[in-house]
Amino acid sequence: MIRIVKWGGALVLLLLLVTAIALMTWEPFFARDGVAPGGERTYTAEIIRDEFGVPHIYGDTDPDVAYGVAIAHSEDDFTTLQDVIAMSRGRYGAIAGEDGAAVDYVYHLLDARGTAEREWASLPQDTRDLIDAYAVGMNDYAKAHPDEVKLGNLFPVNGIDVAAGFALRQPFFFGLDRFLGPLAAGEPLPPEYGPRIPQEGEAATFPIDDAPRIMDDRASADFTSIGTYGEDFRQAGSNAFAVAPEKSGGPTILVSNAHQPWRGPVAWYEMVVESGEGWHFAGANFPGSPFPFLGHNENLGWTNTVNTPDMVDIYKLVLDDSGTRYRFDGEWRDLEHKRVRLAARVGPFTIPVRRDVYRSVHGPVIKNDDGAFAVRFASLGSIDQLDAYYRLNKAQDFAEWREIMARGQVPSTNFIYGDAEGNIAYIYNAAIPDRPEGFDWRVVLPGDTSAALWTDKVAYESLPQYYNPASGWVMNANNTPFLAAGEGSDLSPEDFAPEMGVELKMTNRGRRAWLLMNEAEQLDRETLEAIKYDTGYENAGYVRRMMRDIAAIDVDEHPELADARALMLEWDFTADNVGRADAIALLMIRDFMSSSYQKTPWPDAVEELTAAKDHLETHFGRLTPPMGELLRLRQGDVDLPLDGGSDTLRASTTWDVEEDGRLAVRHGDSFVMWIEWLEGEPVSSRSIQPFGAATTRPQSPHFADQSTLFIQHRLKPVHFWRDNVLRYAVTRNTVSSQR
Repeated sequence: MIRIVKWGGALVLLLLLVTAIALMTWEPFFARDGVAPGGERTYTAEIIRDEFGVPHIYGDTDPDVAYGVAIAHSEDDFTTLQDVIAMSRGRYGAIAGEDGAAVDYVYHLLDARGTAEREWASLPQDTRDLIDAYAVGMNDYAKAHPDEVKLGNLFPVNGIDVAAGFALRQPFFFGLDRFLGPLAAGEPLPPEYGPRIPQEGEAATFPIDDAPRIMDDRASADFTSIGTYGEDFRQAGSNAFAVAPEKSGGPTILVSNAHQPWRGPVAWYEMVVESGEGWHFAGANFPGSPFPFLGHNENLGWTNTVNTPDMVDIYKLVLDDSGTRYRFDGEWRDLEHKRVRLAARVGPFTIPVRRDVYRSVHGPVIKNDDGAFAVRFASLGSIDQLDAYYRLNKAQDFAEWREIMARGQVPSTNFIYGDAEGNIAYIYNAAIPDRPEGFDWRVVLPGDTSAALWTDKVAYESLPQYYNPASGWVMNANNTPFLAAGEGSDLSPEDFAPEMGVELKMTNRGRRAWLLMNEAEQLDRETLEAIKYDTGYENAGYVRRMMRDIAAIDVDEHPELADARALMLEWDFTADNVGRADAIALLMIRDFMSSSYQKTPWPDAVEELTAAKDHLETHFGRLTPPMGELLRLRQGDVDLPLDGGSDTLRASTTWDVEEDGRLAVRHGDSFVMWIEWLEGEPVSSRSIQPFGAATTRPQSPHFADQSTLFIQHRLKPVHFWRDNVLRYAVTRNTVSSQR
């Protein structure tokens, strides 16, 4: 009996051991085998790194350069590139656990792989060649550095894998995740952006929420009046400015002030590329892209800001008792169904998870306790943006650039443009559904009738657009496009159908930029720099409402808040690291801004002020530490003071609260590029990043070498021209494919 028990215990231990080994090793064996691009072509590129480690990539052909882009980016941040490739192959959960598995679910829900496979052949051959060359570069780096590969069977990859990543990630830029999360959880959907759809007999109204006031009354503080507050917006953002020569007093100026996370799959990576086929561009991309998404070539440039029109429609389906069919125009149709396997890493183990994916004529379908809901957006099933961005990189004049934009192949984001000829422009670019009248497109729609099923997007010519406005400037800071070019030059919202869902909201950054640019007699470099680095808040929108709530706190009821309340009421509406109240205001603002941006419940002023007071007293022993002691730029051993706040033009938007109570910023001003074309002179530009070119390589001298310049509001030179590159070259390396 004892022997049997011992053998039984040994078998149990053996079974547990086998199970543990299986959970640690199964995922790579069940993953789709990677396939390298076909052909025997050899790619060769020269990578020259300047004094800040920024790669300048040269090749005889465009694919040679794309190969070099992959090698250079891998040298600086292969860990993030692998995350993106794992997303592109539906395997991110095996790296990032439950959060990664959620991304993989969306990958299957949107059929990102199927989209890439179906649409790949429709891309022009030279675009496919470029993307395949980029894939070969990643494969070669992985092969040469096997110790850095963190997921088995992830490589090789090919151009279709890269394209699948675009199909997956692009919808998140116009807020698809705002709806997918609540639908999956069975929670109420967030309000949609865009004006209210008038009901029968009502007139359409287009109130721009809390528009800037032209009179100079910004110093007033009427805390007793309720006032209006801007339509809510998401927490992330960007700023962009373009100034014509007649307004600058000299050059055309284009300022790209993107706000992205400082680390991860959508962190900017700076580069300059030049080929013998006419591709010469300076700018930045995201991991997983063979070309920059913004920046400039010799003749023209552009930058982007996120816009939030109503681009997504949700339909409630009528299912039969079996839940496998849905009613559409009086007939029952089969609900497409596929069961997919996800992987979720938990410690050393990777747990297999099965999920159901559904699809109707409307698009992807999510089931929850309230029923089945289909999701529809106009760019679903398209990868045309891959070709569009490539063509934009190589456009040589305003007419060619406009022609490419008019294809409508980039699904979303505003484009702010400038060029050597003195042209400036702002295009409210978006794949907006061409919706018929008769439905309230701001709510869940009936899924049983084709009358509510649009089939195309609005014509490109119908979008809000500014070309060389009389004011001589355009700007956007994630605000409504109807306040973009100043008095007398702004478009009217009444000229655009409410069904389009063009947002009417104002951000604090939008208010500040519009007011400051509208008031300036001349927008030269000095004036525009002051605007770009402005740390002020308008006494308007959510800021005014927050201050009103603070003023209304009864100190007899809350005597412990008397000093904190008094300090907030003396705040000077800046985040410049000067005023006594800047630190406590910084802690207060973010949740109110987040509520406004994301349409979440309005914070309680007593709770927020208590939390801010307790934080400062706990970690600093007083309510009035300098804001720079609280707000920090931290990367490795670098620990520097920052200015700016959530939703100021100089943006320090979100942060991690660390053990010492300091706020380590992780999202805000990121890649900044300042571009100038002065008549008769070649283009010149300057740029900066919060950290450096190699943000995941602590041993690199470029891990955080731009940080001091960044906190000082200084920019470094961009060496666009090869003779300058050679003058400042620190390393030169020729790379060639292993074919």
